[in-house]
Amino acid sequence: MDVLRYESIGFLLGVTYRRISHFVSIRLRELDLTPEQFAVLLRLREQDGINQKEIAARTAKDQPTTARILDVLLRKELIEKKVSEADRRAFLIYLTEKGKAFTEQAIPLEEQALKEMLAGIDPEHLQLFKEILLTIQTNINQDITE
Repeated sequence: MDVLRYESIGFLLGVTYRRISHFVSIRLRELDLTPEQFAVLLRLREQDGINQKEIAARTAKDQPTTARILDVLLRKELIEKKVSEADRRAFLIYLTEKGKAFTEQAIPLEEQALKEMLAGIDPEHLQLFKEILLTIQTNINQDITE
């Protein structure tokens, strides 16, 4: 593991992201959910009845990936699509009762995984780390839009 200590921040973030994702996926496996599917369910729990484009933005996924995730969640009967009253060409996505129950079951699993991952980290350091990550995102977004 010492070999990773001196690698670039991008490499370290990538490795850490993949390990976190794998760790959480192990915890969600008992519900047959992936972290990506869970992220969509959480966004719908926050605001039900949003469109695919909004879900993609809120989960930081591209639209084709979001469409695939939504197809799986539809097959599992965790979400449903309804025609928008405002625009008959558009669909809004809603959690089903089964989807709501799955989301409520998954939340403690993810929370426990996060608790284990963050064990031993000072809350002030964790807050600083989040601020640094947000600053990096802001810097990247500014560079992309210029």
